Amino acid sequence: MPLFYKIVILIFFLNLNSCTKKDEKISIVEEKSLETQMIDAYNAGLEELEKNDVIYAARKFNEAELLYPQSIWAPRAALMAAYAYFSQLYYDDTIVELEKFLQKYKNHPRRDYAYYLLALSHYNLIIDETKDLEEILKAEKYFQIIIKNYPNTEFAIDSEFKLELIQEILASKEMYLARYYVDREKWIPAINRFKTVINDYETTIYVEEALHRLVELHYKLGLVDESKKYASLLGYNYQSSEWYEESYKILNKNYVKTAKKVDLEKERSILQKFKDLLK
Repeated sequence: MPLFYKIVILIFFLNLNSCTKKDEKISIVEEKSLETQMIDAYNAGLEELEKNDVIYAARKFNEAELLYPQSIWAPRAALMAAYAYFSQLYYDDTIVELEKFLQKYKNHPRRDYAYYLLALSHYNLIIDETKDLEEILKAEKYFQIIIKNYPNTEFAIDSEFKLELIQEILASKEMYLARYYVDREKWIPAINRFKTVINDYETTIYVEEALHRLVELHYKLGLVDESKKYASLLGYNYQSSEWYEESYKILNKNYVKTAKKVDLEKERSILQKFKDLLK
């Protein structure tokens, strides 16, 4: 075989061997760098979060979770993706991320935080209490889960406060519907709504007005004894309330006349004293 062909064959095998070794080296490096890639993606997410680019930050956190799902960083990355969306008021996206987290990581120690963020997201989606009943009820459900399952956490304290506000919102919704029926002279549905307020939301600010409206509506329907019953309840609990005064006027028709007479006599007395000074 000519020397030239021998040299060509030798170069070919040397190149082939070199490529094989190079491929093996690349393969090994890629396999070892999986955890590194995950850490890089997580850190990139943190950097983008600092820049307020929450969409890209959430994507990098999702990427970190997918790259190394068996690591302790995977659930952390999932929570950080949810927080990224929450920080810029993307509540719908936050809810999606948290629901996936709670479904996937059933024994994670930060499930309390996930439930709290989930409850807050639904709570912050409440814009109009007359329409957003689904969001109101979901927020209430998750705040109750926190109080029941994680009573000794800081999240439970705020959850109790938020539940009180939700009670006010739900009572407000009942009052809105009751007034709607009153405006259309549908007395019985209105009465039922006002009763719901005093029975289910007795700690809210709407109870006084609801009791007065029950006095007013029952009196209008000729049910004087029922009207007096609610007036007594109003007077026993809220005697200094303006609503009690309004109810008193309904059941005591001479109230306004008497009040005017007293005021008139008071004015005359003052005028007389003034005249005496001029003598």
